[in-house]
Amino acid sequence: MEQYTVTGMSCAACSTRVEKAVSKVPGVSSCAVSLLTNSMGVEGTASEQDIVKAVAEAGYGAARKGTASEKGQTGQSFSGEELLKDRETPLLKQRLLASLGFLLILMYLSMGHMMWNWPLPAVLAENHVAAGLMQLLLTVIIMVINQKFFISGFKSLLHKSPNMDTLVALGATAAFGYSTWALFAMTAAQQKGDMAGVMAYMHEFYFESAAMILTLITVGKMLEARSKGKTTDALKSLMKLAPKTATILLDGKETEVSIEQVKKGDIFVVRPGENIPVDGIILEGSSAVNEAALTGESIPCDKTAGDSVSAATSNQSGFLKCQASRVGEDTTLSQIIQMVSDAAATKAPIAKIADNVSYIFVPTVIGISLLTLLVWLLTGESLGFALARSISVLVISCPCALGLATPVAIMAGSGMGAKNGIMFKTAVSLEETGKMEIVALDKTGTITNGEPKVTDLIPARGISEHELLTAACGLEQKSEHPLARAVLEYGKEQNIQAPEISDFQALPGNGLSGTWNEDFICGGNYSFISSQAEIPDTLKQQSEELAESGKTPLFFTGNGRIIGMIAVADVMKEDSAQAIRELKNMGIHVVMLTGDNQRTAQAIGRQAGVDEVIAGVLPDGKEAAIRSLQKKGKVAMVGDGINDAPALTRADMGIAIGAGTDIAIDAADIVLMKSRLRDVPAAIRLSRATLKNIRENLFWAFIYNIIGIPLAAGIWIPVFGWQLNPMFGAAAMSLSSFCVVTNALRLNMLRIHDSRKDRPLRKKGSKKSENHTPVTDLKETEHLNTTRNIKEEQNMEKTMKIEGMMCGHCEAAVKKCLEAFPEVSEAKVSHESGTAVIILTGTVSDEALIKAVEEKDYKVISLQ
Repeated sequence: MEQYTVTGMSCAACSTRVEKAVSKVPGVSSCAVSLLTNSMGVEGTASEQDIVKAVAEAGYGAARKGTASEKGQTGQSFSGEELLKDRETPLLKQRLLASLGFLLILMYLSMGHMMWNWPLPAVLAENHVAAGLMQLLLTVIIMVINQKFFISGFKSLLHKSPNMDTLVALGATAAFGYSTWALFAMTAAQQKGDMAGVMAYMHEFYFESAAMILTLITVGKMLEARSKGKTTDALKSLMKLAPKTATILLDGKETEVSIEQVKKGDIFVVRPGENIPVDGIILEGSSAVNEAALTGESIPCDKTAGDSVSAATSNQSGFLKCQASRVGEDTTLSQIIQMVSDAAATKAPIAKIADNVSYIFVPTVIGISLLTLLVWLLTGESLGFALARSISVLVISCPCALGLATPVAIMAGSGMGAKNGIMFKTAVSLEETGKMEIVALDKTGTITNGEPKVTDLIPARGISEHELLTAACGLEQKSEHPLARAVLEYGKEQNIQAPEISDFQALPGNGLSGTWNEDFICGGNYSFISSQAEIPDTLKQQSEELAESGKTPLFFTGNGRIIGMIAVADVMKEDSAQAIRELKNMGIHVVMLTGDNQRTAQAIGRQAGVDEVIAGVLPDGKEAAIRSLQKKGKVAMVGDGINDAPALTRADMGIAIGAGTDIAIDAADIVLMKSRLRDVPAAIRLSRATLKNIRENLFWAFIYNIIGIPLAAGIWIPVFGWQLNPMFGAAAMSLSSFCVVTNALRLNMLRIHDSRKDRPLRKKGSKKSENHTPVTDLKETEHLNTTRNIKEEQNMEKTMKIEGMMCGHCEAAVKKCLEAFPEVSEAKVSHESGTAVIILTGTVSDEALIKAVEEKDYKVISLQ
């Protein structure tokens, strides 16, 4: 998406006009214009020149962000903190102060003297024409100060695309023009000596109305600009953390350079208390790094050599020497800025309501104003009365409120998400996330940590935990199996010194053996260890219970005597169960997708509390499962963004978790920076609150105009005598946009992790999920694998007996090597039964299949 800065827009009609003009350019596939940020996102093959030309022909200015032409138009380059800098408020403040100074004098001359008989200099008090001329001059000064309304308004009118400035300009011009006519008529009456006529025409002056309209609209514009600026406070504070300089090593010497001079591969140093300038890898040193700026996590993260660090995070303690890995626009910080910018430049589906209305709103209001003038004149009212009603219609109508209703809420919601480490890529994702009815969760790395951990340590009678763990660590230190790493990691945590083992042997499919202090020790699965020693019934029962709960039991012996058992499992994340409870409380059906066997999947599913488990599915099987679930409602898929990419893309909403600093995952619509599952219900909560806020804003914008325009036109004068002065109409218009923007700012007070107010999403006609089964195995869901497009009866099935598989990781290794053959449609592997059921769609030799498995250090007993 190419980003452009658009100048000259003042209301929703402007942004709609620009959007339609650019969308007609050949080669433009999509275009979205944001009134809030004065930005435009364009996708397609159209040239920059054609796009800028189309905007110019529509009556506005445009330049691609980051180019010299953009700087020439705006006076600023939109990079870094400048991207969200409030440039409007200071200019509007200057205009307002100048306008107020002259307006106070004008109001004293007109209303102060006429209504309350405040004293005036003799030259004005006795000379009504002079007083009228003074009012005219003061009004002209205020009109010159606020000339932008007239330039923009009449320019848009000439281009047949009237906007809010057109309404203001027409209202002020009508009031000023009629008052000027009255002033000339006054001079004619005075020349004839008609003092009664002079006094009558003095009451026809609307100079103060013209000036007041311009000043009050400027007040509203300034309040609106200030409020709009606050919607991006979270990102502004983040950008302020980004260092402007970096200390790099050149020829062994520390040299301070500007951040733009740092190149990929440069070595830079960071002292305690300093911010990290660019993304990098630690070469030397260790420290606690505060990553709250990026992830919202307040607890510092311990970093050491080999770990990655990100720009805008803060080094808390130690001295770090790092190598730059990503600089400039590639850093995590820059990608966050770009992502929020893209979200602001896209439009939520609900915004189309305001767009469609705003496109015809201003011409309709001008028509109503002219009709009002004509009707009152036909009823016999004076021109002054009819004109006052017509001007009131012009100045009370507010297309700005319609135009801002959606983008201010989207920007506030996106900023709130970014502050909490939840990155919405587009406005569509922010709006649609709250509408999800089903959430499908990948197991490994999403519900669980993604790596095995020791969960239980059960020594035999007479053996201490220390003895068991020492023997186990001694054996496992020479193994490369993932379960071995889990045991060694646990031993390290318990300060176990792994002893040196002699005569070490790895027995594929069985376990390990070796000699320690002249004792022959073994470790492995139940079938292997039961041949080496007698396993007590109590320990056997415990192992079965552990296996039922999804854990892998490892047995250990010494000199033919059992010394204990260690259970290893891919444990659940601390917040997984809580996150799933919160999702279910929202009325969302929670499904777990996993490639694990049914037994392990059931165990994890029960612990996590999900509604449904679909087991034994590969990445393409997950994609097919998502398609099946979509028949029952809108589906969000939560995965790691890499091997879950097909499912993330297929789902109505793809949520990448566990992405760390690599936030540019194309397959996902949302990226969770903290890798925390509780951010999934938080994202849904934020989306629902944002959508509710948009609806409130649209309601306010519509109801304001529905009530205000008839009141201004004078419909209620014959019934209730209600009459609206143009000045009050201008004040109401100014406050309407301010109220809409302020309402959006309430999102900054939302506690996105507070589940106390969660309610199920009630949607008329939504498809219920009561037909979901609690647990589904691959055998029960073969219809999900429709991507194969092969009838069951056409498949050829072979069963391979394998020795050596001990856990789910072994299953995955065998499954992967078998399914690497193009002719293998699917391999259903079970370490418990020691089999692999291979479904073939073509011919492949038995020798090739056996060789592939045995290269993974497993033994094939038979293949039928």
